[in-house]
Amino acid sequence: MHPKILQLNFRLNASREEYEKLCESVAQAFAELTGLRWKIWLLNEAEKEAGGIYLFDSEASLQAFLAGPLAAQVRSLPAVRDLSVKQFDVMDQVTAITRGPVSPAKGQGA
Repeated sequence: MHPKILQLNFRLNASREEYEKLCESVAQAFAELTGLRWKIWLLNEAEKEAGGIYLFDSEASLQAFLAGPLAAQVRSLPAVRDLSVKQFDVMDQVTAITRGPVSPAKGQGA
């Protein structure tokens, strides 16, 4: 299995304070997602844009998230509009050279 990157971006219909409260209310649910190694939360307050970069263990875990209730909740939020969803493979060899935090999960080979 190879790790997969998910990039979500959207326009934000909320103040920074409202968005931070919203993020804090769901952060633990993201932390508990099966197959999610990490998520980086993004905010460009000046442009009213936000999103996240996710690293999943596999295509299956990424797809399970996209089909699951947490992703549905994100899509339905009034604070979110113009959602963009992009998926990427990780280029392992060159990412290792530049110290990207995407080494194989424990128990997986390189």
